[in-house]
Amino acid sequence: MKSARIAQLSKMPDSWEDIPWGKYYRIALNQQLQPWWPKIFGFHLLKIGQLSLQIDTQSSLITHQFSMNITGNNFQLLGAPNEMPFEDKSIDACLLIQQLSYSTNPHWLLREADRILVDDGWLILSNFNPFSLLGIGKCIPFLRKRQPFPSHMFSIWRQLDWLSLLNYEVLHQQSFQIIPWISPDHFINRNLQFAGCINVIIARKRTLPLTPTPIKLMRTRMKIGNTVGVAKCWRKRH
Repeated sequence: MKSARIAQLSKMPDSWEDIPWGKYYRIALNQQLQPWWPKIFGFHLLKIGQLSLQIDTQSSLITHQFSMNITGNNFQLLGAPNEMPFEDKSIDACLLIQQLSYSTNPHWLLREADRILVDDGWLILSNFNPFSLLGIGKCIPFLRKRQPFPSHMFSIWRQLDWLSLLNYEVLHQQSFQIIPWISPDHFINRNLQFAGCINVIIARKRTLPLTPTPIKLMRTRMKIGNTVGVAKCWRKRH
């Protein structure tokens, strides 16, 4: 499998309008996320990157929403996504829209997002799907230098594998927008979503204890003691 780390990658577009048919991608992505915003609770919602900033989160129950990017004038905070200036477990929800596609080190970006998320925090990812019309266009020589084809496209199964290693529970995964240049409400885009140009993943950070709790350990010792006592009585009788 080809390494996800790249020494140099194309610059992320400043808005969805800089991507061909980007308006339709943004509308479709908003429709996918709309039912989930009322279910996401917390105090801090972080949007990372230009494309995350333009996602509609007005229906979210998290009141403190802010954005961060390495450059730009429309962000509340300037910082590198791979070295976020936040304490461990300080963010309740993190929005990474197309960030893996334009990251030179996606593994590090996910680990950094995992570091700042609280236990049971929400991670929302989206990425261009290589098994779609965009993936076919990426193989055409004269299209490779045009957006969004220079971006790195990861399959949804590869992203799920990365999240499983970080112990995330995936609550929702979906590919959508089969044909980029038609409305998301078109019959094809609504019903044939197996090869959509964009995929989205909604996952929660799960933390499991590495050592058993004292109560469980005490019960285990009692069971072992009872078993040993029964065995001794049986030997005395026989």
